[in-house]
Amino acid sequence: MNTKLRLIGFLAILPLLTVALSPDYIIDADALRSQGDATPGRLGINSYGSANSHIVCGDRLCSEIPAPTTISAETLPEPPTETEEERVISEDDLGSVLKLSRANVPAEIPLHQGYYNSESVYFIITDSSDSKYAEIITEQQGWKVELAPPLANTPEAALSTTYIFSNGVQGDGVLGFQGEVFTSTPAQPEVYSALTSNIQVTWNDGQRPTVLDSEEAILNAENQRKITLTELDVVINMPQIVWPEGQILVKEDKTLTDDTPYGGGQVLDIDLDEMTVTFIAHRGWGPDGRTIYYIVTDATPVGPANMMGVTSAPTSASLIASSAAVDLFQFKNGIKGSGPLGFQAGIAASAPGDANYSPMWRIFMISWNDPANASLLETVDDFNAFKKAGLIDINIARPMNADHIVNCPFIDPFQ
Repeated sequence: MNTKLRLIGFLAILPLLTVALSPDYIIDADALRSQGDATPGRLGINSYGSANSHIVCGDRLCSEIPAPTTISAETLPEPPTETEEERVISEDDLGSVLKLSRANVPAEIPLHQGYYNSESVYFIITDSSDSKYAEIITEQQGWKVELAPPLANTPEAALSTTYIFSNGVQGDGVLGFQGEVFTSTPAQPEVYSALTSNIQVTWNDGQRPTVLDSEEAILNAENQRKITLTELDVVINMPQIVWPEGQILVKEDKTLTDDTPYGGGQVLDIDLDEMTVTFIAHRGWGPDGRTIYYIVTDATPVGPANMMGVTSAPTSASLIASSAAVDLFQFKNGIKGSGPLGFQAGIAASAPGDANYSPMWRIFMISWNDPANASLLETVDDFNAFKKAGLIDINIARPMNADHIVNCPFIDPFQ
C-alpha cells in the first residue's frame, strides 16, 4: 500500500515538474547553423495535431490530460490479485518507457503526375522556398505546402531541374497547365534530388501548344522558338513516389500503431486512381515543445535509407554544411519510446512557421551518460541545459562513416 501511495503522489506532481523548466531560448549543442528567427512572434504561428492549444505536457497534448482529482487512502481499491489482467506499475518502471499517444498516424497526401523521358512520374509537393509558390500550390492541390526559406540556399549539387508550364495545354500542373517535366528520377541516384530548381515554360504567341513530355522535347521547342524558358527563383521539395523504373517502398504490414517501427517502409498505400499516397506521420517535438509530425521521403547514405524504406538520395550529402539544412536531434539511449532508434521521440531545431524551417535535416544523436537516470526532454532548452550539466553528449550522426541528411517534411496529418 505504501508503494502505491508513493506512486500516486509522484504522478500527481509530475505535470508540475514538466512545466517547471523554462530557461531562455538558446540554440547551441553544436547546431549553430540551425539558428534562425526565434522571437516569440514567430514561434507557434502554425501548430498541429489538435484543435486546441497544442502544448505538450509530458507524453501527450495538455488538452488530452484530465483535470487532477484528489485521492484519499480510503478510496483506493483493493490490491489486484494475480488473476487480474492489469498489473500494478512498479516504481522501477517509472521513466523507463514513454508512451506517446498518436505517435504514428496516417497522412494522405495528393499526388501529381509529371513526365520523365515521355513516361509518367508521380510525385508530391511539400515545401517551397518562396511564399508565392507555396500559396499557389496549396490552393491548387488543396493540401498545405509549407514555406521553407532556407531551401533558397540549397547548393547546386543538391538540386535537380524541373520544368513548370505557365500556359499551353491545361492540366493539373503546379500552375494549372500540363504536368511538370523532370530531368532525373531515383533510378539515376547520382543526379536525382527531391529538391528542384525550376524553369518556367511559356508558349509564345501564335504557337499551337502541345504536351511536351521530355527535356529533349522542350529544348527542341525552344530551338524552334515556340516557347520561352525562364529560370524561376524558387526551390520546391518534390519527392517522387512512382517513376518509370520503380517506386518508393510500400510497407507490408499496414497495421499502424504507436509502436510501429521505422523499418520496412514509410508508405502505407499508393492510389493512382484517387491520386493519393498515404505516408506514416511520426510525432515529435518542435524547438519549444510544440507537437509536430513529419514524414520521411528520402535520405543519404544508402544504409539508413534502406533501413527506413525510403529513396536513396546521395546528392543530399552536399547539404551537410549548408544553411539549407537544419538540425534534428534523435536519441540513441535513455527512455524507450517511438523514436527511430527505439527511444524517446526527437526534437527539431525549427518547425513550420519559423523563419529557419527546412524539411532537410542534419541528424544529431543525443546519448545519456547514465541511461538509467534519463529523463524526458521536450525542448531545445532542455537538452542545452542537460548538455551544459554534463548529463548528455550530442554528436552529429555519421552512419557508414558518411554525411547523413534526411528529407523529413513537417506536415499537418489532420488537415
